[in-house]
Amino acid sequence: MATYIALIHKDSDSDFGVSFPDLPGCITAGRSLDEAKDFAAEALAAWVEDAVEAGESLPDPSSLERILEHEDSSDALAVLVVPAPEVRSRTVRINLTVPEHELIAIDQAAQEAGMNRSAFMVRASLKNAHEKA
Repeated sequence: MATYIALIHKDSDSDFGVSFPDLPGCITAGRSLDEAKDFAAEALAAWVEDAVEAGESLPDPSSLERILEHEDSSDALAVLVVPAPEVRSRTVRINLTVPEHELIAIDQAAQEAGMNRSAFMVRASLKNAHEKA
């Protein structure tokens, strides 16, 4: 299982910010270190999912030494090692028919959860399926 290194930053008037130097745009934040750690795992999982959906390959994780040479590491408060989720099977496109007002509500909920529509609908569907099982 691949692991990626995340850098945690904190300004006096901000939450704990988390970034992954190996993964452009993979960032998150949390009010506490524990929350930042949990959100880092979620952000990494979402980044990996989006990359797989787009047909992109994941970059090889850098070594700690290389991460510490990165310009963003100079003011890092802490370093996290976050395991990447297993890359799942190929994503399949489906078509759904949904009333427009429900689609608007789904999109709003997905945005609030920091997810895209597809990921949100899959997560909601799986949660529903597990609750009924």
